Amino acid sequence: MLQNATRSRGRPRSFDEKQALEKAILVFRAKGYDGVTIDDLVAGMGVGRPSLYSVFGDKRTIFLRALKTYAEAYGALAAKALFSPPTVRASLVGFLRHAVESATAEGTAPGCLFACVAPLVDDAEVRQFVQDVAAASAAQVERRFQDGMVTGEVPPDFPASARAIQVMDLARGLVMRAQMGTPRKTLLKDAEDAVGLVLPPSPKPAA
Repeated sequence: MLQNATRSRGRPRSFDEKQALEKAILVFRAKGYDGVTIDDLVAGMGVGRPSLYSVFGDKRTIFLRALKTYAEAYGALAAKALFSPPTVRASLVGFLRHAVESATAEGTAPGCLFACVAPLVDDAEVRQFVQDVAAASAAQVERRFQDGMVTGEVPPDFPASARAIQVMDLARGLVMRAQMGTPRKTLLKDAEDAVGLVLPPSPKPAA
């Protein structure tokens, strides 16, 4: 009985689940959703086919899990970039620069799992998840604008909600340009310049 019970537990896993999902992110970023096969995931994640199915599930399930893993990691860094700087202008520059840096990170295909891959997946759950994450990100940007209204950095009648959506559009545009091959240096400069499109100019000091 003891032998059977021990044997049923099987051998311990020879891979880290989170690391395997991070590798799956790289695979999907490089090949898109439709272009990825189970063989691609087996090779890219470093997980045997039986373990892949038993631990992670089919391709759709793996993609959803990879998407959620990506959202947690990317979202935490984006929030830090947005809320750490002391001024609204520096916050927006940091937020947009982070989008560029993530989209052009060394060792990954240019682009973004959210902006460049997930929107092309014909799946209701994927679509809803992407919409929810985008809405949460826009709400954070809006909150940063509202903080600036309290401190007087932006006018009290500033259209925070509309401008937050525009910031998200700018971030997506920079990411898509990265996917098309625009150099990182160019995109980083454009990220800084883009802030002027959504923020009023800083008041000039009195003479």
